[in-house]
Amino acid sequence: MSHQGNGRDDQIAAALQGKVLTTRLDKVLGWARKYSLFQYPFVTACCGMEFMSTAASHYDLDRFGAAFPRFSPRQADVLWVVGTISHKLAPLLRNVYEQMAEPKYVVSFGACASCGGPYDNYATVQGIDTIIPVDVYIAGCPPRPEAVLDGLLKLQEKIQRSKQEWK
Repeated sequence: MSHQGNGRDDQIAAALQGKVLTTRLDKVLGWARKYSLFQYPFVTACCGMEFMSTAASHYDLDRFGAAFPRFSPRQADVLWVVGTISHKLAPLLRNVYEQMAEPKYVVSFGACASCGGPYDNYATVQGIDTIIPVDVYIAGCPPRPEAVLDGLLKLQEKIQRSKQEWK
């Protein structure tokens, strides 16, 4: 009986070949999510200028599906932390992160956000990964727009590979 079932499955597969695309739902969702990123820019310092130039038409974040900023963390899925984070500001950053819905991703933009930059003192957080989890680090002081686009592509790859969880 099972042998006949396999033969029938082969016939159906042959009949549908080239007409139907089969895939897993989590792969389709990963592909769709990577091109529909809603960003929340948390800009605190000079790297903000470079972030804005990357969002402008010359580099065009729109072609990556990531140009539309949100003004509430509840509507965003990518948190861009751009610039220096002081210990006084750290609880606010944590609160913004906790307000975001799942799945959520964090990009650490520049040397100050990633490791404190040149500010090794009592007032500056030495990397936002001590406060919230980080998915992508973008190096530089400030990072070049090409580095920002590379970081965005790395985030998109991570999103597409991620396993979708159903609750």
